[in-house]
Amino acid sequence: MVVALSGYYGFANAGDEAILLALVREARRRGVEPVVLSADPKGTEALHGVEAVPRSKPAALAALARAEGLLSGGGGLLQNTTSNRSLAYYLGLVYLAQTLGKPTWIFGQSLGPLSPAGRRFTAPALRRSRAVVVRDRASLELARGLGVAAGRLRLGADAALLLEPPRVNREEGLVVVVPRARVPHQANLRLREVAERLRAHGFEVLVLGFQPGFDEPALELFDGFTRELSGDPRRVLYWIAQAGYVLSLRLHGLILAAAAGTPYAGGSYDPKVKAFCEESGAPYWELPGDPEAMVRVALHRSGPDKSALRDLRVRAAEGFNHVWGRPEPGTA
Repeated sequence: MVVALSGYYGFANAGDEAILLALVREARRRGVEPVVLSADPKGTEALHGVEAVPRSKPAALAALARAEGLLSGGGGLLQNTTSNRSLAYYLGLVYLAQTLGKPTWIFGQSLGPLSPAGRRFTAPALRRSRAVVVRDRASLELARGLGVAAGRLRLGADAALLLEPPRVNREEGLVVVVPRARVPHQANLRLREVAERLRAHGFEVLVLGFQPGFDEPALELFDGFTRELSGDPRRVLYWIAQAGYVLSLRLHGLILAAAAGTPYAGGSYDPKVKAFCEESGAPYWELPGDPEAMVRVALHRSGPDKSALRDLRVRAAEGFNHVWGRPEPGTA
């Protein structure tokens, strides 16, 4: 079965590319071959070894016409705090697929925030989808409020939790710090102060940017530190797997730390960060953050609850099972 995948793909964002990495793997384990709608089809094909086409409407229409369904996700696609244009694009593809008579799946998403008009626009697309799998409890309640039938609705988790970390030697004295552009300036400045304090305690600090072309202004605040910038989820996961601790202003800095078994704490620039930290039992701080408290959690390696993480991984796998069934025997 060939299925089109729609998400924030081809923008060199390591978090979204981590989702796609997991989606492609889990789809193929279930006999599904993805075609990715991408802003950079050649880059997506090179990075993931999968067919990709431009995400613009003419190319997307052709892909949908030959695909046997559309999976929309994962990530925070269905919201209109960023812009109404983004919501219209992602929902437009869902409605287009439904008009063509193709099954649609809303998968691994955090829903909202949505304006009243956004809710009215979103609800029919969700109700007509074969399955709606959300990654947090707030989105589950929102989907219920939009009228999604209980039999089609599932609480899943972020697909990137299912990624397997590389085999590396963990360096307990290494702390990975993940800043983010376009958060309050003071939040990154306080993260810089935390990095300085940790270095004074004898830790090595690696400052890691997740999106070339976006995160450079945040990385510039960390002059004097080792800095890396990559949109490749494998490289990012490699660095995180080496670390003894992760402090992140990006959601997928935390999710990849969870996948790697590295303890972490997060800065809640968005409700989805707070939700993930609460569900996984990890510390978090509201922006801009208290440097003393942030240093303290790193020194004590305060981290997530292992049982809660196991539950999240089970939810992530069950989300795929709900959409496409269990993996074929002998697949890994």
